[in-house]
Amino acid sequence: MTTTLDPGAPATAPVPGPPPPPRPRPRWELPALAGLLVATAVLYLWDITASGWANSFYAAAVQAGTQDWKAFFFGSLDPGNAITVDKPPASLWVMALSGRIFGFSSASLLIPQALMAVGTVALLWATVRRVAGPTAGLVAGAVFALMPVAVLMFRFDNPDALLVLLMVGAAYATTRAIEKAGTRWLLLAGVLIGFAFLTKMLQGFLVLPAFVLAYLWAAPTGIWRRIRQVLAAGVAVVVSAGWWILAVALWPAADRPYIGGSTDNSALELAFGYNGLGRIFGGSGNGGGGRAFPSAASEGAFPGGGPGGGGGGFGGETGLGRLFSAEIGGQISWLLPAALLLLVAGLWFTRRAPRIDRTRAALLLWGGWTVVTMAVFSLMEGTFHPYYTVALAPGIAALVAIGGREAWRVRDTWTGRGTLAAATALTAVWSFVLLGRSPEFLPWLRWVVLVAGVVVAAVLLVPAGRPRWLAALAAAAALVGVAGPAAYAVDTTATAHQGSIPSAGPSVEGTRGGFGGGFGGPAGFGDRNGTTGRAGSDGRGGAGAPLGREGTGAGTGMPGGIGGGPGEETTDSALVTLVKGASGTRWAAATLGSQSAASLQLATGASVMAIGGFTGSDPAPTLEQFQAWVAAGDVRFFVSGSMGGGPGGGREGRGTGAQIQEWVEQHFTVSTVGGRTVYDLSSPTG
Repeated sequence: MTTTLDPGAPATAPVPGPPPPPRPRPRWELPALAGLLVATAVLYLWDITASGWANSFYAAAVQAGTQDWKAFFFGSLDPGNAITVDKPPASLWVMALSGRIFGFSSASLLIPQALMAVGTVALLWATVRRVAGPTAGLVAGAVFALMPVAVLMFRFDNPDALLVLLMVGAAYATTRAIEKAGTRWLLLAGVLIGFAFLTKMLQGFLVLPAFVLAYLWAAPTGIWRRIRQVLAAGVAVVVSAGWWILAVALWPAADRPYIGGSTDNSALELAFGYNGLGRIFGGSGNGGGGRAFPSAASEGAFPGGGPGGGGGGFGGETGLGRLFSAEIGGQISWLLPAALLLLVAGLWFTRRAPRIDRTRAALLLWGGWTVVTMAVFSLMEGTFHPYYTVALAPGIAALVAIGGREAWRVRDTWTGRGTLAAATALTAVWSFVLLGRSPEFLPWLRWVVLVAGVVVAAVLLVPAGRPRWLAALAAAAALVGVAGPAAYAVDTTATAHQGSIPSAGPSVEGTRGGFGGGFGGPAGFGDRNGTTGRAGSDGRGGAGAPLGREGTGAGTGMPGGIGGGPGEETTDSALVTLVKGASGTRWAAATLGSQSAASLQLATGASVMAIGGFTGSDPAPTLEQFQAWVAAGDVRFFVSGSMGGGPGGGREGRGTGAQIQEWVEQHFTVSTVGGRTVYDLSSPTG
């Protein structure tokens, strides 16, 4: 007999017996799971190399990691180890190891990301299945796999794929820990969250409140033991996240690359500044603070590494409606209203369950994950991009599956039927709205979803009939829920994506940049042909792309000194040949800003220094450092007229990039190669 513990019971209180043994596995479950995983693999792997290097910023760092182990360890953008990317290197390690084993290519770069999607679906299935059964587990896996933003990011080389995989793995470990108050499982969850920190820093910690709440509430042991276990898991988080931070701090700064994105060459400052509180409150290299989207033409840069949320920008207006906005709604929010409804309903249905009830614990875990992440993403004033919302996908999928199962379990009551009908109708109406934002994309689908959703919701209100009809009704409700996101997911798979700000699904009316608007920005900010959203096949930028050079390939870079990240550059063959000829030098070339450096490095295979880092405003290298490297013969060419960085990257900038360019112009011979101004640093002028 199981003993129910009071939350305030002492640590010596009797421990309940183990949970009941799982029911025999249905014969259909494993074939269904295999089908789900194979379908996920096909959806995510199909023509994956069409995106080329995807985000060249990270691709160049992966390339550097395949060439130099120090660059691998620190996440350097270049094998010469001048500066790192502005994130910790865990996601780069996976792709760089793949490149070292199979050779560096688009396939070795992106296939590991897609395989992480298959692993995430399997882990989500296993986690949800333990508390809600095999059908719910399969539903959760399928819903996640069909989220448009998940299809986008697990076919891309940004850190978000590994981040989500690690967080779902931590959710599985926490679920196992809750079952038997298992310390080892809880420690494993802490380790996985620590490595999530080494993937994308503080974003990996957003799920921690939910994990702590679920465990402290539901673990079948005394309260003081629960507290001790949570504290031990906290130590595991600190150790697994902190070892790399400590290594960076102890490594002599002169013998390692500058930590990109930081103000003081510190990984800890990067974590709590640019990638931490700066994202929440703005500043620290982020936009936000209510400032409107800057004009590229008037300011010549995106201060602080890109616009923040406060003024709209890429992430929409700050507020609770942000996740439902035109910029973001179609990426993630298809089932979000239903997930929140089913969370509340599920907690109501389990209100009389014992404290250790595993279903309620799962609702607390996934509900806390979703609500906390929603709140942060909605209200953060610093840099925010729509693809960040991939971190919401597991929580939404799990809540729909677990909450739906709880409502289905009490379908003989008006409350159960009403919940199912409301969730179905709400999803159908919201899908109708989202599909209406892309009126040229399958215009008939929105009406089919709306009519089918209303009919299914009405039938769900009718008292239960025959079991065979019930199964068909449940299948119809599921199809209504996934029809819209599935269509967007397939469209995302069928379209190549490049640049720093990709978006899933077809172009959306009334949005800026890569989301299909007419913002007069660089190629790569445009509509379906712009590389920020999607890579075009016609060699042109998107709508309103006057700043890009014509006829030089999709997403061509901006004029000198402008930008720092969004677009992709193509590199003239004559410039490629010139830089390749200096590949034996520590840095074959140097240029302003990471995007130009990354494109040139990927095209040549030679080490290219990114002066100023991603935003162009990093104080690295200093003028004195650069002069010393040039004197030592470590840098051969300086390539100007490129897509620089932020305020420090352009000719008129105020940072080290402007100082270095001015010094180079005054002291070295100049020539024009492939439309770019090139200075030979081995040939001084006088």
